[in-house]
Amino acid sequence: MHEVNKVGVVGAGQMGGGIAQISATAGLKTTIFDVSADQIERCKGIHSKLLGRAVEKGRMTEHEAQATKANLSYVTDLSALADGDIAIEAVSENAELKKKIFADLDGLMTDGQILATNTSSISITEIAAATKTPGRVIGMHFFYPVPVMKLVEVINGLATEKAVTARVIALAEAMGKTALPANDRAGFVSNRVLMPMINEAFYAWMEGVAEPADIDGIMKLGCNFPMGPLRLADFIGLDTCAHIMDVLADGLNNDRYRPCPLLRQLVTAGRLGDKTGHGVFDHAST
Repeated sequence: MHEVNKVGVVGAGQMGGGIAQISATAGLKTTIFDVSADQIERCKGIHSKLLGRAVEKGRMTEHEAQATKANLSYVTDLSALADGDIAIEAVSENAELKKKIFADLDGLMTDGQILATNTSSISITEIAAATKTPGRVIGMHFFYPVPVMKLVEVINGLATEKAVTARVIALAEAMGKTALPANDRAGFVSNRVLMPMINEAFYAWMEGVAEPADIDGIMKLGCNFPMGPLRLADFIGLDTCAHIMDVLADGLNNDRYRPCPLLRQLVTAGRLGDKTGHGVFDHAST
């Protein structure tokens, strides 16, 4: 028996849907909430498709797929998460929205349950300050695509209790992940290191050092990266990259982290990467 047996997930997008899937696959009763009934239906359809594909490819049996589906519940009422052992928030990277959700969860989940955020860059301490019980708030940063990526970055806020950290690490391991700690500074470790590298690749392109395909090729072949930084930016979303750079600049009080002007220009033009079909690269023609 895992100490955490009943999981709530807030947000049925790519990240929330992935977290819910691996939670249910691990045998945990999992309830996924979203304000949008349409998004809930999309998430349910994606789960069904992905589990069916896993059976076809021999990665799980039909019985395992059906057991995973049986562990999943889909709701549009946040109060349905009240009796869970943990709520994992996975909405967009908006500090005010996250704080509103945590204030609501704090009022709903009154038995000391864990309140975790999947934020990739926003201060855990800031989010926890929106609650009356900051000791149970923690960062649980999964990586996209959640079912594939093995890491969970675990971040303590200023007040996070040690018992909460231990339970979250155990939960991540029960989900088949490796949990590694990071301190509560803007960007934590992953984005503190990754995003400035991506930003520098935009500067290299803007300043004419090399063309995008050559920048990526040099980093792949010379540094053994599986994906070049500009292609990775398209995959992540250029708007997300720019937003995280601004979070780093504000959180670390240093303007050297501000997004490259060319990155901002592409975002302004609506060239956001894979999700719009065009970012640094034109994905519509490939």
